[in-house]
Amino acid sequence: MISNAHYDYEIWLSYNDQKQGFQLPVNPPEIKINDGAGGKTYEVSGLGEINLIQSSKLTTISFESFFPKTNYPFVVSKTWIDPAFYVMVILDWMEKKRPIRFVYTGATFDINLAMSIEKFEWKEAAGSGDIEYSISLKEFAFYGARPVVIKKGAASVKPNSRPLDKQAPSTYKLVAGDTLIKVARVQLHKEERWREIQKLNGIKDAQLKKLPIGMTLKLPR
Repeated sequence: MISNAHYDYEIWLSYNDQKQGFQLPVNPPEIKINDGAGGKTYEVSGLGEINLIQSSKLTTISFESFFPKTNYPFVVSKTWIDPAFYVMVILDWMEKKRPIRFVYTGATFDINLAMSIEKFEWKEAAGSGDIEYSISLKEFAFYGARPVVIKKGAASVKPNSRPLDKQAPSTYKLVAGDTLIKVARVQLHKEERWREIQKLNGIKDAQLKKLPIGMTLKLPR
């Protein structure tokens, strides 16, 4: 359990490789962390009691706080946002069923984990407009199929790199009259991001004026 009355730490929640996220405006007075190994004890005939150490359990984190309706003096985030915004964002993340990133930065140690939102409860505090909430998170273990390499007389599993808590980029198929600037303006709502599209798709400067119709572009998030 972490408890700190001086509010000299920060907690951030983010989604999609930190493309979307926020700092908790009011630090919770305590954070409960559980990362027990889950050992089990058995009685074995002739040996007495033995203890088998199990594989480490996934870390769970839970805490309670509130989203303020007013920019109180003890608000720790640099920007104050209406409390309903935080609730809508968290509910949207839960709906997408993707892991989020929990980041705790303190004076003596830091925590940085991909986690799933297991439980989120909230209510409006009577009369104040503040939204009180409790949230429970569980460490997310990335997994995925790994290709099997067949060798003579044996099969081996090829190691796979750890996936990111990031959504795959969306795509767009070019039509007549399209330029990267136009695509950035229409699809990303910012013309200046056309360089990101160029870099993401490996398009050389000499190719910019002759982009083929029907070419599928990856779009940055």
